Amino acid sequence: MNKLKQKLNDFNELVMFKHSIFSLPFIFIAMIVAANGWFGIKLFVLGILAALTARNFAMGFNRYMDRDIDALNPRTINRPNVDGRISSSQMLLFTIGNALGFILVAYFVNDLALILSLPILFVIGSYSYFKRFSYLAHVILGVSLALAPIAGVVAVSETITFWSVLLSIGVMFWVAGFDLLYSLQDIEVDKQLGLHSIPSKFGVEKTMMLSKIFHALTVVFWLLFVIFSGSSYFAYLAVLISALMLSYEHYLVNKDFKKIDKAFFTVNGYLGIIFLILIIIDKFSKI
Repeated sequence: MNKLKQKLNDFNELVMFKHSIFSLPFIFIAMIVAANGWFGIKLFVLGILAALTARNFAMGFNRYMDRDIDALNPRTINRPNVDGRISSSQMLLFTIGNALGFILVAYFVNDLALILSLPILFVIGSYSYFKRFSYLAHVILGVSLALAPIAGVVAVSETITFWSVLLSIGVMFWVAGFDLLYSLQDIEVDKQLGLHSIPSKFGVEKTMMLSKIFHALTVVFWLLFVIFSGSSYFAYLAVLISALMLSYEHYLVNKDFKKIDKAFFTVNGYLGIIFLILIIIDKFSKI
């Protein structure tokens, strides 16, 4: 029993399960707006399962592909994919299992979800390759999480609406913006290993400026989402609070690079939750 518990803890550390908080709120934001309220217990459960299996696949595949790189980075050398706690074959089985699980969940959602399941897996798995040859890796990570709102609206209405695309573009710039800040920690390692990242190529100042631009675009697209989705006061408040939280994130990083973890995990984690809560209030206050 203790061995099983330890193995589960190792897999939890491998995929950083708590970081699911970045994508889950925006799936449910899209589902609530698409349904104009509650979308039912079935889709609630399937939405959670889809988000978790997709993310586990992406993280498992990334850790499998990056085990050679992580072994050379002091920040990642103690990860389970490097120190032997989880073998390569176990990572592969975990990754394949979650991919199949995601496809199965999509099957129970609707036909369009099933059709899109393989392209979605391809996109979210491609991030692991991009950093080896392209500076667009940060944007690809953003695109991967930006698929969450698209998946949410597809689950409810079996279509892709214009407002969901606006919401997704905002998520893309949001994630790419904070990934730029997070990547500042690995500038020297990326240079040594020949990995393609914007910080290692263009330096700290230009990276931080680009991150600010990305987050400004985030606010713009989320504002457009609120307008075109026909949302009301609380949704506008969600955008305003998001803008303030993103500004605070940049303040933390500008003040002290040691605060990158706080800016990355804490601020962005709460941002998604607050956004979701205000969208819930906005929609259910009209019922």
